[in-house]
Amino acid sequence: MKRVCIAMVAGEASGDLLASHLIAALKARLPEAQFFGIGGPKMQAEGFDAWWPAEALAVRGYVEVLKHYRSISNIRSQLKKRLLTECPDVFIGVDAPDFNLGLETDLKRRGIATIHYVSPSIWAWRGGRIGKIKKAVSRVLALFPMEPPLYQKEGIPVTYVGHPLADVIPMETKRLEVREKLNLPRTIPIIALLPGSRQSELQYMADDFVKTAKIIHERLPDALFIVPLATRETRLLFEAAMRRQDIGEIPFRLLFGHAQDAAGAADVVLVASGTATLEVALIKRPMVITYKMSPTSHWLMKRMGYLPYVGLPNILAGRFVVPEILQDEATPERLAEALIKLYEDREGAAALNEVFADIHRQLKQDTAEKAAQAIIECLR
Repeated sequence: MKRVCIAMVAGEASGDLLASHLIAALKARLPEAQFFGIGGPKMQAEGFDAWWPAEALAVRGYVEVLKHYRSISNIRSQLKKRLLTECPDVFIGVDAPDFNLGLETDLKRRGIATIHYVSPSIWAWRGGRIGKIKKAVSRVLALFPMEPPLYQKEGIPVTYVGHPLADVIPMETKRLEVREKLNLPRTIPIIALLPGSRQSELQYMADDFVKTAKIIHERLPDALFIVPLATRETRLLFEAAMRRQDIGEIPFRLLFGHAQDAAGAADVVLVASGTATLEVALIKRPMVITYKMSPTSHWLMKRMGYLPYVGLPNILAGRFVVPEILQDEATPERLAEALIKLYEDREGAAALNEVFADIHRQLKQDTAEKAAQAIIECLR
């Protein structure tokens, strides 16, 4: 019997996590399957053969992508050539639509089944991409409940699979238990700072996150700041910001990974827009969402956006349930003020908990199993 070959591309920490769960579910059904392509450490831990690391694609924003265009383009060209030689049974593009959709189009033309796992956010901006998606994919695996109708309307095969984070994260995360696990004090204010998993995000935001902590420390002198960092490189960038801002005696605790533990231990969270905002919502902690990128990238994205919000908790709730303070408005003073206000609003935290619990129930779908079943149907 021919061994099943599954090619995958995941371009950042969130894609690495999604893909690792999917690989585990597929291996349970197809124990002899081979997995290869571009992926991160979690995928590799499941036996994935990473021809290039996911970090090579972890760039966000138009200007930032242009700076790395040549190297990313070279990777895609080499990858395409190698995949057409290897001729896998299926290609799974995990998010990273700007990299994956063009590749999927070329592979689909050559008769290779293509699955895009994580719908591009056509409901938020660049809705015109749906025509390109139709040419590129054999099936879309959608994480959010508002997505399938958009594809069904265009005759694109789609399966709603929910979000794997909703399966992994328990309905209740007990703050004191997480603090005990991390050996943190039980009663002091703890503020988690989640500045992103990409180096480009740290370059734009690390200093402001540190400055925000300094302002909060003046108002809440007992507060501890915990900072989960995804890689050695992002940790070095954050440590450099701490030195530049001369933090003195302000207590910071840096963690390698453990973003969910950091959020679970915290009273409030400052988080860079992205998948981490969903993690914090599922852990059910009050948060302030922020983001900074190059002015040109921000201008372009704002012009093409359809929704008044960018954070996943607000998008899924269909209204502003948590504050978003973005780009030029994201001064340390404003961020600190919003976080202190959330910390002091116990009644608001209880109401927010109910909103987040409803989101959790909608997304909890046994995602990896549903996704694996859809992929096996494509293989057949």
